[in-house]
Parts: sequence; C-alpha cells; structure tokens
Amino acid sequence: MARTGKAPARRTAGQARAGRGFEQLTVKDIIKKRVTPARVDMKGDKVAALLVKDGCAVAVVDKARRLVGIVSEHDLLSALDAGRAWKEQQADELMSANPYSVRPETTLPTLVHVLTESDLLSAPVVDEANRFLGVVTRRDVLQAALRPAKTRHR
Repeated sequence: MARTGKAPARRTAGQARAGRGFEQLTVKDIIKKRVTPARVDMKGDKVAALLVKDGCAVAVVDKARRLVGIVSEHDLLSALDAGRAWKEQQADELMSANPYSVRPETTLPTLVHVLTESDLLSAPVVDEANRFLGVVTRRDVLQAALRPAKTRHR
C-alpha cells in the first residue's frame, strides 16, 4: 500500500461519536420517572420532604395524575417567610398553579431554551392528556450533553 505523505484526516469529536447527537435527543431520553408527585391534599411538610428527597420541585397532581401545579423551594420558603407552617397547609395551598411543562417528544435544545428563558431548574413532563410522567432537570440536560452518544439511551 503506497502512502501519499498526507496525514489521515482527523475526525471532530462529533464525528467520532456513533448514534444521535445532542440536537436529536428528546426529553424521553433523559426523563426521571422515579419521582413522586404530591396529591393536592398532601400536607406541606410531606411535600417539603419529597422535594428534599428528589432534589427538584414537586409536581402536584389530581386523582387522575393530571398536573395541576408545582411546589418549588421558593414556594416553601415563601410560606416560611409569611409565618405559615407547612403542616397546616396542603399542596394546593403552597403550589404555583399552571406550571410550565414539557412533553416527552420535546427536543433537548428546546428544553434548554425553556429552562433558561423561564429561569427554571426543572420541568414536569406530561403526556397529551396532561398526566404526569416524570421530571427533567438542568442537571439531566448537562449530563446528557456530556455523555457520549452511544451511551445516551437508558
């Protein structure tokens, strides 16, 4: 085999990866399904415990698991600041109603835009009937961006 004297072309990092690039990934690829939503009548101290356990805002759902609100650290701190004991309040009294949510087919670049423009740390994921499926966080997106394409599917 004759050598031409040219060095072989180098691949860019993106070319070296097999599989889909970040731009083609969707929320479905990174969703956290093992988070517990709060029911509207759950006591505030239990909602706070869920938030600490899962590390992100807690989705509030009705009996059909439809998303009705979200309880964030800000909501809980506001209640404390106002002198309202969590044990004496229910999730529907603490929550912010009508939260931003995303669908499983939302692309990660779109999710990045939603999270940054709305200054959100996380977003609940819902299906076409607004039923709660799980949560995606900023950290989930960062981890997906760092992971090589061939290992992205969970």
